[in-house]
Amino acid sequence: MSAILDIVSPAATLVEALEPIRSDPAHAAILLDIDGTLAPIVRHAADAHVPEATRTLLIEIAKRYRMVGCVSGRRASTARQIVAIGTIAYLGNHGGELLRPGATRPEVDEDLAAWTARVRDFAARVYTSERQRLRVRSEDKDSIAAFHWRGAPDEEAAAEAVRQIAGSAQEEGFAVHWGRKVLEVRPPVVFDKGLGIEAFLHGGPASAALYVGDDTTDLDAFRGLRALVESRALASAMCVAVASDEAPPDLAREADLTVDGPGGVRKLLEALL
Repeated sequence: MSAILDIVSPAATLVEALEPIRSDPAHAAILLDIDGTLAPIVRHAADAHVPEATRTLLIEIAKRYRMVGCVSGRRASTARQIVAIGTIAYLGNHGGELLRPGATRPEVDEDLAAWTARVRDFAARVYTSERQRLRVRSEDKDSIAAFHWRGAPDEEAAAEAVRQIAGSAQEEGFAVHWGRKVLEVRPPVVFDKGLGIEAFLHGGPASAALYVGDDTTDLDAFRGLRALVESRALASAMCVAVASDEAPPDLAREADLTVDGPGGVRKLLEALL
């Protein structure tokens, strides 16, 4: 891991820090999380959007760099709708889906797909009227069920209701994962953003890669990139943490570079150009 840098704001310093990626765009991959990274965190996940200034920069990035992709906990098709750029790749459901540039359907991990019906049945059973009254929000992500409590009138009561869902999920053999005021109920199948990125980049033209993210699942992306460097599938990788009040402490500790919120990500994209 490279030396951890302080939060970067001066343009010249940021350009210098990104030189290993900027120096050879024809052989570089740019990979970014969406929520909390490209798009500000919002009260309701369905309201998330990428600001037009950020989207315009990302379009230019896609023209300049060999491989560009968004790596999201959302469905790949939903991620594409939010970003609204069809010429880049989308790794959805934390790497369980791959929607290639221009494709109409994602490639879905078979092991995950086999659990879709069971996950949906569980979600329907635990999403009771009482939990809906507390304003816990359910999100169907095919083979993953998410339960959000951000913005509930009584967030602590809603969070307790979600903790009960987590307990039931574990009793029934599902895996659970916690994010920024969200619980995900997942199949007991090994998958994460890092594994998705490794599969996406393996054997491709990229010799260097950059990843930018803001949450716990992005640590898997960091580690996946570093595994590719260790195996010499990549010559170099840069991991960027997006600072926020809710970011896990390990994110900054494991990053090579830290930027301040989605606004800092926009400055990073400017520096890449």
